[in-house]
Formats: sequence, C-alpha cells, structure tokens
Amino acid sequence: MASSLLFFLLLFLFTPTLAKNVSFDSASFSFSNLTLLGDSYLRNGAIGLTKETSVPSSSAGSVICNLPIQFFDQVTNTSASFSTKFSFAITNQNPESFGDGLTFFISPNNSSLGATGGFLGIFNSTNLTNNAPIIAIEFDTRLNEEFNDTTDNHVGLDISGPLSIKTVDLGSYEVDLKSGNLTTAWIDYSNKDSRLDIWLAYTNVKPGKPIFSVTIDLSRNFTQFMYVGFSASTEGSTELHMVRDWTFQTFGFPSNLYSNVTQNSTNISVGTIPNITFNSTTASSRKRIGLALSILGPVALCLAFVLFMWVTIKKLIEFTTKKDGLASEVLKGPRKFTYKELSAATRGFNMARIIGKGAFGTVFKAVMPGTGVTYAVKRAKQEHQCKSEFVSELSIIACLRHKNLVQLEGWCDDKGELLLVYEFMPHGSLDKGLYREPNQDPGSVFNWPQRYNVAIGLASALSYLHQECEQRVIHRDIKTSNILLDVNFNPRLGDFGLARLMDHNKSPVSTLTAGTMGYLAPEYLQCGKATDQTDVFSYGVVVLEVCCGRRPIDKEDGSKKTVNLVDWVWKLYSENRLIEAADRRLNGEFDEEGMVRLLLVGLSCANPNCAERPSMRKVFQILSGEAEPIPVPKKKPLLIFCSSGSLSMKEIVSDGEETPPGLSQLTQIKID
Repeated sequence: MASSLLFFLLLFLFTPTLAKNVSFDSASFSFSNLTLLGDSYLRNGAIGLTKETSVPSSSAGSVICNLPIQFFDQVTNTSASFSTKFSFAITNQNPESFGDGLTFFISPNNSSLGATGGFLGIFNSTNLTNNAPIIAIEFDTRLNEEFNDTTDNHVGLDISGPLSIKTVDLGSYEVDLKSGNLTTAWIDYSNKDSRLDIWLAYTNVKPGKPIFSVTIDLSRNFTQFMYVGFSASTEGSTELHMVRDWTFQTFGFPSNLYSNVTQNSTNISVGTIPNITFNSTTASSRKRIGLALSILGPVALCLAFVLFMWVTIKKLIEFTTKKDGLASEVLKGPRKFTYKELSAATRGFNMARIIGKGAFGTVFKAVMPGTGVTYAVKRAKQEHQCKSEFVSELSIIACLRHKNLVQLEGWCDDKGELLLVYEFMPHGSLDKGLYREPNQDPGSVFNWPQRYNVAIGLASALSYLHQECEQRVIHRDIKTSNILLDVNFNPRLGDFGLARLMDHNKSPVSTLTAGTMGYLAPEYLQCGKATDQTDVFSYGVVVLEVCCGRRPIDKEDGSKKTVNLVDWVWKLYSENRLIEAADRRLNGEFDEEGMVRLLLVGLSCANPNCAERPSMRKVFQILSGEAEPIPVPKKKPLLIFCSSGSLSMKEIVSDGEETPPGLSQLTQIKID
C-alpha cells in the first residue's frame, strides 16, 4: 500500500500541470462571475456598456468574465484556439448622434477600461505604444479618420490599439450595425491554421461564409492566462450598446499527452470541445522534469511517509467515531441517504422528475421505493462554485428548526455527487401560485387568507433567522420562487445556498453581491454589505407581490415601459389610492383593512433608507395585531448613491426608464 501511495504521489508531484480547455455560457452566470467597469451595468440577463441618456455625452464601459482563461501552456509550448458567440444591439434615441461602437476583447488583466470615443472603451488614449497586448474585434459605428477608418459601419481587428490591422465594410453584406436589430456574431480563431474568421447575422443561424477572414498568428500576443469581455464607448452621442446570450470556449490543448492516470483532467467544459491532439513534449521540458526528480526525490519520500501516516490515522479516527462523509457535528438531525436509494427514487434522475432549477442545482421529485415517501432532492451542479454554495446551504440549514423553513431530511455525498434531501412541498413555489392563470386551473387563484398567512409565516421565519438563532442568518435571496407551500398552503422558506452567518454583535463585511435583481436593497447594490435589513427589503418586495399580484419589475399594461413595483405602489399611496394596488384577480374578495395594513408593511420594509425599515420581529407583531403599523411617508424617500468611476458586479444599478428599440424583451430596473 505504501509503495502504491508513493508511486501516485510522485506521479502527482512531477507530472506537469496540463492546460485546461474552458467553456462557459452567460446563461449560467451569477453575480460573482462578472466585473463591470465604468458605465456598464446589468439588466435582467443583458449587459449595457454605455450610459442610457437622451442628452449626447461621452461614456465608456466594459464587462469582464472573472475566470482567468489559459491561452498559452508553457510546458507544451502550445497556444489555444477559441470560439465565441454572442448577440448585441446598437440603438440610438437620436439617429443624428451616432458612434462609437463596441468590441469583444481578450486582455491580460481583468481591469481593462479605456478611453471614450474611438478608443472604444478598451484602449488607452495616451501613449498608445505602451498599451497592453489586448486583442479586440471592433464593431465600429463611426468613421474616425485619425484611426484610418474607411466607413462608419465596419468590423476590424485591433491589437494593442485602435488602429485596425484589417477592416471590412459591412455595407456589402447588408448588415447595418446602427439598425437597432439584434445581431449575432460568431468569432473563431484556429491556432493551428493561424486564422481568424467572423460571421454576422440578424438571426441565430450561422451563415455559410464569414464576412471577415484574416491569416494572423494571434498567439504572439497571448500570455499564459488572459480575460475575455466586451467594451463600448461614445463621444458626444446617445448611442446605446447591449450584449446578451454569450458563449465562449477554448480548445486545442492536448488531453492525452501524459499517462491515462491524468486523462479526463484537462477540460473544464459545459459543452463539447473539439479534440486536437499533441504528440510530444520538448527536450527542455524533459530536462526540467529530470532535474526536479533528482533534487526533490528525497523530499517526496518524506512527504509520502507523512501522507501515509496522516491517511492511516484519519481512517482510524473515522472508524472509531463512525464519521461518514460530511462532518457529523453539522448533521445531527438529518440522515445520510445512499446514492442508490436516491437514484432509484428519482428513476435515475430522470428529466421527467425535475420540479425546479436554480443557479446551483436541479431539484427532482423522489418517491422512495417500498415506502412511497416523497422527497425533493436537490442535485448540485458540477462546477466548484456550485458545490461550495451547496456546502454552505447544508451547513446552515442542517442546524435550523422552524415551522416556516423547509426541513432538511438528509444528504448524500457518494459517487462525486452532492445531494440534499428535503421534505416535498406539494403546492410548489409561491410565484407559481401567484402568477398562474385562472384558465389553467379554474378556481385556483391564490385567495386572500392564504396570502396573508404567507406574509405572517415568512415574517416569523425571518424573525427566527435574524434574532433567535445563535448566529444571525442572512438569507440574501428572498423571493417568491424560494418560498414553497406545504399541503396546507403554509409558507416554507428554502434555498439557503447564498445564506451567510453573522455574529449578533459584529458589523457586516462587504461581499460579492448575490441575489435577484428587483429584490436587492439599494445599499446592498452600492456597497455589497448584506445585513438583516437587506433581507427586510426583499421581504417588503415579496409582500407587495402578494398583495398586488405583480412582479417586482413588470411591463405597464399596453405599453413596453417597465414599472418598478415599489414605485408604483408608493405613487398610489401618495395619491390616496393605495387600495387600488390590490390584485384585481381577487375580485374585491379581501379584508380591506388587512390589505391596507399589509401594503403599508410592504412599503415600510422597502424603504430605500435602511435605518427606517422595521425589524422582522416588529413586522410579525404588526401583522399579528400585537403592534401598531409604523408611519410610512407619503412620498417615497430618495437615496443618493456615491459616485464611482468603476463599478464591480456588486455595485450594479440601472437608472433607465424605457426599453431601447431592438431589446424590448429586456426588463429594466430603476432604484430611487
């Protein structure tokens, strides 16, 4: 055993680290995956790169994927090929005020923000010779003679500066970048052929021939790790640049260079990556490996002995204390299920058994063979971040006991899977109950007693999390889709994947902003500090949804204009028409006094100034009739944000009011 352990240790220590092919899709991004710089912002799945304004101005913004992507492997002296696809729209409220365009770029750093105008938000306007080796594909909408542009509607390849190596006029391809149409771009680079190709189309179908082809060795500009993203800029213009539906992948690094021991370890992939082989290492690589073996061999022997002793002692402790998989001190109530049990209960995790999907996993309905007991099984995605969120959820919810929290029944960590087993909620989530159409289920409109009960139950659960637990639990993702309904329509708060623990006597610390737009408190968007008051804001939005039957950000009836629910209710309240906010589908069948009380509680919780929000214990007392409602100002208070030249993802805020042409399906957000 010791000799085998030593062999694998030596193999692990001295086998060069293989380069990894990478593949990702923006549909699976969370807040922590992106960094936004300058004037860029997020708007319900799409990325805005420049200011939305009716007054001509200068603006620049960029968005960068935080994942460091390997473009060059020093061990094999191999460079990556890459392929990306994305859709974009360039719109303008004033067609006479055009320019300047957007880029897709590859940068050696994740803080690339350049100048406005023809520098396209990615290149530096001073001392161009010192610009970093940034590779950019520009979609240019202004003719800048100083940069040798030939038209105001072209695609170009830029390296380290805005002077294009090659450009193509899009007029002959019947593509107008300024048309406002949603345009899809495909960019492929083959390192083997030293060839870059670009396709453009108004549809999602890739054309047969590229509109841009150039033979160039981009690998000369590759560093070992680089970052990918988008940038855009304007100068004296109202042009607006939006990007969505982005996929990216690298390929070309060898997957069978070394022994079979390391096979399947070279790809981080969400999709299929082309297989390109590589036959041998260089002589210098072999010399370095031999030298490392001769110098570090004795050290490896010592490490092997220490590792052997550590493994032996650990196994002995596990046997004597009967520890199994995860820390037993965390899991005192729930039991461990076997993978075989849960696989059988979900019919091999059959697609037909899926009852929900989230950012970090998929939920299956599980019926246990023999007993017929039904559970909900949450299966973690394979990404490292998803697993860490799963462990966070497990460590927190396993210690919680409250009638309005989803009860954890068990877990499984076999066969490389992470599975959480919850009690099954037969009526699904609150959002499905609120927004289902009556013609789909006659007579099933969520009635007023059920809605009021949801508000009280959720307040009770949050009061428990914030003030009654040994450590405060900040949920960070309170929304209607995370509130489940049991057999009696009692609310159960679930999905603790983003939750954080905080000592009662300590101040919050800044973290990456997490949660769902529309439910996030303004101060959380500004400084990234999650507190019990940020949960209170989210609760207030949920309460208004329960009363009004409208989503946090919704379309105005018969209009493309988006409406913020908090703003809409507050406007009615300022006009003494608060009762008109009640869901029309209730047909007036509700307690008017209770409706007004609940609407005022929702507004007080959604107050932009966190110091004015009530605690959840106070809210519970108000809804239970044990305390009087707190005064709510007739006019919604204003919140002034600090100005900043650089916004990260945790500081996103959008101040747009209307959806730009060509992107009418995007929901926008306004926070006063």
